Amino acid sequence: MRRLAALAAFALGASVASVSSEARANEPDTYGLGSRAAAMGGAMAADATDFSGNYYNPAALVGARGPSLSIGYTYAWNHLQTNGQDNGVADVHGLVGGLVVPGRLFGVPFAFGVGVYMPDTGISSVTALRQETPRWVLYDQRQSIIFIAANLAVRPLRWLELGGGVAFLAATKGSFQISGTANVLSPYDSQLRHEVDADLSAVRYPQVGARIEVPGVGHLAFVYRGQTKLDLSLTANLQGTVDFAGVQVPLLYSLATQTAEAFLPQQVVLGGSFQRVPRLTVNVDVVFVNWAAFENPTAVTVSNLSVNVPAGLPVTIPPNPQPVTLVAPQFANRFVPHLGVEYVFPVAGGVRHLEGDPIERRLVEVPVRAGYVYERSPVPPQTGVTSFIDADRHTVSVGTGLTLNAPGSVLMGSLTLDVHGQLSVLPERLTFKDNPASFVGDYRASGTMLGLGTTLTAVF
Repeated sequence: MRRLAALAAFALGASVASVSSEARANEPDTYGLGSRAAAMGGAMAADATDFSGNYYNPAALVGARGPSLSIGYTYAWNHLQTNGQDNGVADVHGLVGGLVVPGRLFGVPFAFGVGVYMPDTGISSVTALRQETPRWVLYDQRQSIIFIAANLAVRPLRWLELGGGVAFLAATKGSFQISGTANVLSPYDSQLRHEVDADLSAVRYPQVGARIEVPGVGHLAFVYRGQTKLDLSLTANLQGTVDFAGVQVPLLYSLATQTAEAFLPQQVVLGGSFQRVPRLTVNVDVVFVNWAAFENPTAVTVSNLSVNVPAGLPVTIPPNPQPVTLVAPQFANRFVPHLGVEYVFPVAGGVRHLEGDPIERRLVEVPVRAGYVYERSPVPPQTGVTSFIDADRHTVSVGTGLTLNAPGSVLMGSLTLDVHGQLSVLPERLTFKDNPASFVGDYRASGTMLGLGTTLTAVF
């Protein structure tokens, strides 16, 4: 009986694996959306006039010089460890891209934008662990499988831009059914039928923003991103008969599991972009992250095994497991500062006057960028049952590129190839358990995260 119940659980796991393999971090929130934004530490709320505005501030999209199309690729290596041993937090990599289409409606400037991040490892990725199991909860469990955002922006006043839209993430639901007869003594003579049903559905959350022009200084910005979570819901049913030396034993086994596989907290952003010096941009963002609303990602599983044992058969049926009691994570809210700097060097070619750009440009320009982010861990000391591993994160980023302004009659805007690199350092954090008999025990956690990427943008 135990083996057959285990077979059902294994089959359920196989159904999950057919859809996914392992959770990933929220790529735009953790690693940036686009090379320019990543190189400037994500300090983009008042300066994201390209496709990255679909994440950082939809209002800024109306500041685009013209229709633009962007495509790129990003790869991040995660080396996170406890007690000197790598924990196997998987690398994150995929395609980024989007478009911005500005125009006028009844004389009012407006813009429409779409931003996308798509991992190249699969359509959906999920994982569920026991509550006591140590895990890097913000990088193993916080995920954005497919990120899509669509936004609209308007400029009702010369100095005011407003925008908003909806971001979409992918959620998974699935079921697994087994029926038939299992022959214990001759497994190959078993007659079993199985059915797998997996469904990808969209979860949505709102995002709105505003951008205010300060003449001679730059822009100020306000952004709100709503809270959302990805729920994993799986069910399994096994109904059939076990044939043991001619003795027929009917059984029914059911399992249902529900977990908050990923959680994205609501955020409020105040930002500024300052351009007092020509070609020099200094951006500062402060992000309030509502981590106090974080939900325990541990799966809540209910299973039931019902067996009609014939009289006289010496079989003991194991009791059904008790549902787990979740411990409140009690994460703390955090303010996260972002800093970004960019200087554009005119390199070669004649002067160009681009529509919507107040600065004279040269044919060939090279931007140089740098950024810094400090994220204090929201995870409290893990002295009890749970072992949510985390540490403070310091991220330093750099980037450059090559821009061709009005290179020909076909492209009167610009063509830019950006590249970036970022290094996150998570200093060592010590955890001491209150219970000396804890099977996890005391541990020390630390790590590094290295990211590289490139984005190609054409402004028409």
